[in-house]
This record gives sequence, C-alpha cells and structure tokens, in this order.
Amino acid sequence: MSSLDRHHPLYSSCRDKSAVPVDSSDVHELGEQPLQGLKLASQAVLDTAQQRGRLKCSKCGGSRMFFCYTCCSLVGVNTQDIPVIKLPVKIDIIKHPNETDGKSTAVHAKILAPNDVTMYTYPCIPEFEKDEVVLVFPGPGAVSVQDMIQCLRDRSNNGSVDPFDEPCVKRLKSEVQTPTHTAKDPQSGTPDEAKSSESSVNPLRRVVFIDSTWNQTNKISTDERLQGLLQVELKMRKTCFWRSQKGKPDTYLATIEAIYYFLKDFHQHCLGQEYSGEYDNLLFFYSYLHQLINKAKTSAGKC
Repeated sequence: MSSLDRHHPLYSSCRDKSAVPVDSSDVHELGEQPLQGLKLASQAVLDTAQQRGRLKCSKCGGSRMFFCYTCCSLVGVNTQDIPVIKLPVKIDIIKHPNETDGKSTAVHAKILAPNDVTMYTYPCIPEFEKDEVVLVFPGPGAVSVQDMIQCLRDRSNNGSVDPFDEPCVKRLKSEVQTPTHTAKDPQSGTPDEAKSSESSVNPLRRVVFIDSTWNQTNKISTDERLQGLLQVELKMRKTCFWRSQKGKPDTYLATIEAIYYFLKDFHQHCLGQEYSGEYDNLLFFYSYLHQLINKAKTSAGKC
C-alpha cells in the first residue's frame, strides 16, 4: 500500500463515470492545467481539517475527513465555512447498490447543494413528470443540452414520451435561445400565469444522474421507470479524477464533474446567460482533493 493509500483511502477511487461525446473545443478546458480559474470559496477550512486528520462521524462513528460519505454530513468542518449553492433545477442521483460510498463524488453535490440534490439507492427511483425531467446518459436518442429544452417542449406538445421517438431535429443557434427574464409584471398577469409562462420557456424541473461504475450503469439506465425520460448527452470533457478507471478513456466523468458541466451548459445555452462561476463551488471538495492527492503522488515520485 502506498503512502497515498494510507493517508487517503476514502478517496482511493471515484468510479462513477459517464461516457460523453466528442467536442474538441471543450477538451482544452480541463487540459494541461485542470481545475484552474474556478471561483471558489476559501478552502482554508479544508487545510485546517486536513492537518488535523480524521475524526469520527457523530452519526455513524466512521473515521472520516471533511465529510461522512455514508451520512452526507460534515466532519470536523463547520457548516458556515462551507459554501451552499442554489441550483436552477433539482438534481436526483440514482446510486447503484454496489457502488462503494467512499468511491463516489455524488455526496459532494448533496453536501454543497443540500436543498436541490436528492440521492436514491437503486432500485428506489422516484416517480417523474416525464415532460419536465431529463436523464443525463449517452445513447442513440440522446440530445445535447442546447437542444434539450426545445425537445421537452416538443414532447409535451405532442403528448409523447416514447423513448423510441425520432430524435429532435437540430436547430440553428438563434432558434434555441431562451429569454433570460421570464417573470411577469405584477400588473400584467397573475402569479399562476407567470408560472405558466416560465414553464413554457423552461419546462425543465429535474435532472437525473446515475452514480455507478460504467459497467454497472446498464442495470439502472434500462429500468422501465427511466425509459420515458429524454436522454441528454454532454459535450466531451476530460476527467480530472486522480485515479482513472482501468481500461476506460479519460472522457468518463465523475458524477460531480457531470453535474457541474451540465449546469454550466444549462446556464449558458438554456438560460441564455454568461457563465460567471455560479456553480464552481460544486467542485469545492473535488478541486481540493485533486490538488492534495496529486501533491502526494508527486512527493512519492509517482508523477
């Protein structure tokens, strides 16, 4: 066992990967200097906690650092020192029962966006309004984030959620722009009318992610309860995970990376707003661990 394994065994792997399609313009973003330029809250609290070492989780008694991946609670870190992120849509994460909690980054999202992220362990899957929900997972009928909103509108208008429907036709960029202001003037309509107007512009309410190894995703993705959902495929990004899946390409993302990139694309292409780091803090723990573990690898002569 290496020194890295001894000091950081709970972060030894993050096998929750997702395949993504190719877009060479995005590969550079996580290229030679991954995770640089993020707008993050101060990570000094993590430095202090790391120097102090592991502590017992007050709920389960497990030895943890920063947070308990079993209880989804902070350990040795105060809540006020951790950023809390408000997301524009609700996130549901379906975790494979054989996925080791300590090897998943999904818990990062739950801790950092507790009001907007819900985790389920398969076969537990909630009921979905299928014209308001998408599944981020590649497939022959998957669409891009850019086309996602119009596809949801089309499916709702046609009253069809058949997973074997023809994929949505790609549109010109000008055709998929969404207004950034959807609230109605108080004198121009009722709150219900304003809500209806907002839904017609952006019908998306929830986004589903699968948290498992790539080889285990098929069991969940083919579940009949998810079959009617519109599938969305991300543009290609290179994972920054410090220990990649054996035999898998570096385009397989950790769950927290997939959530982050989806929201970033959603902000730009669906909300029509310039991205200014609104969701960067989703990588608060991930970026710190990336730096910490790579430093340990360098010190051990493994980089």
